[in-house]
Amino acid sequence: MAKIVAGFGVPHTPIFPHFVKRDGPDCEIAKLFGAQKEQLAAMRPDLIVMFDTDHLNTFFLDALPIFAIGIDKSFRAPNDEPRDVPNYVVPSLPALAAHIRAAAVTAGYDVAMTQHFSVDHSVIVPLHFLTPDMKIPVVPFFISGHVPPLPKAERCYALGQAVARAIEAWPEPLRVVVMGSGSFSLEVGGPRMAASRADGVPDPDWAARVIKLLDDQKIDQLIAESTQHRMLKAGNVGGELLNWIAMLGAIGNRKPTYVAPQMQNGHAYGVWTWN
Repeated sequence: MAKIVAGFGVPHTPIFPHFVKRDGPDCEIAKLFGAQKEQLAAMRPDLIVMFDTDHLNTFFLDALPIFAIGIDKSFRAPNDEPRDVPNYVVPSLPALAAHIRAAAVTAGYDVAMTQHFSVDHSVIVPLHFLTPDMKIPVVPFFISGHVPPLPKAERCYALGQAVARAIEAWPEPLRVVVMGSGSFSLEVGGPRMAASRADGVPDPDWAARVIKLLDDQKIDQLIAESTQHRMLKAGNVGGELLNWIAMLGAIGNRKPTYVAPQMQNGHAYGVWTWN
């Protein structure tokens, strides 16, 4: 049977590949992603399930599901234009993705399906650093974290639990890593951007609070405090925290191996391993 062997929380800032190309392997971004890459390789994953929020590139306002899963043999990325990111084809496992969707629907989640799809920087930037050969299949699970109304944090955590049950019911002996992709406090293209930048961190105190709650393994408190108002007060993409919360639901209430903050960007790099 398949089993979940680790959880990862990752940022997906689209300019990061360019910064690493410009600044070299000793820069902070390269070292933080490099540490996660080593941890991921040590887990020997057969599959990555990534909770992600699309930036209106895979979906748009005319058809914007709260929850959706990508089901195909492979998908292309990026469908936006992050600098210094090659065009990738990422393998997937459509039968397992369809199984996860069916189990989630049975559990009470109306999960949409997309096929013959592509993804943007929010999926491919972490993979660019962590699995650059793109040999590990990836199943993207989309959570609407930008456009209100946002799903409740409690519901996203329970969704992660339902996804975990589906993975563990899969009969093949797969080692699965679950990822949550996104920021805690970030404003992109809005009035709370930093001067001379296209983004900003309007609520660093909230980002620090999230990181402390993760570090202290106070997941119930994190869920209780992660209201729509609180997340969107931290920036127009602050709802990406829901992807981390869904990942936490999938891996269970565990102490993190580490949570490495990057406060100037309002996010962190997290790893949970236990096998």
